[in-house]
Amino acid sequence: MAEVSALGPVQLLVVGFENPELHGRIYEELERLRASDTIRLLDSVVVLKDVNGEVTLIPQGEMSTEEAGAYVSALIGLGTDEETNGTVAGANARLLNDVQVWYAADSIPSGTMAGVALIEHRWAIPLRSAIVESGGEVLADAWIHPADLVEVGLRAAEPATV
Repeated sequence: MAEVSALGPVQLLVVGFENPELHGRIYEELERLRASDTIRLLDSVVVLKDVNGEVTLIPQGEMSTEEAGAYVSALIGLGTDEETNGTVAGANARLLNDVQVWYAADSIPSGTMAGVALIEHRWAIPLRSAIVESGGEVLADAWIHPADLVEVGLRAAEPATV
């Protein structure tokens, strides 16, 4: 992986599918965003979680078979090859401790499938450079889900109670 300062902000995106109808539309949009250098797909996997909660990983992307899914697997707490039924997780899974791992796999309901992608936001690199060159530093950042914005709007519209 690239030097940290050369990376744009990186997002771990977990998208669930109860009854997937995958016709290539998602891959087409990812390719369009990659071609415009808006994003870079660092790693991705498809996670199948059976009704008993057993997880199987299906690596995606352009990495070699040994590397595919290793970063995502490590970040979402799916462990080593032995712990994921022989699927790809590799040595990277052992680099993170329990505090560092995001147990995103726990959010995937049994009997469903999820696409998990590690996406670098390349569009933000020039903005970060401008901030640093102007003497600024990012003090905090967070992704706000649109549903949270709606909730804030709904709460703001309610009369105050005393």
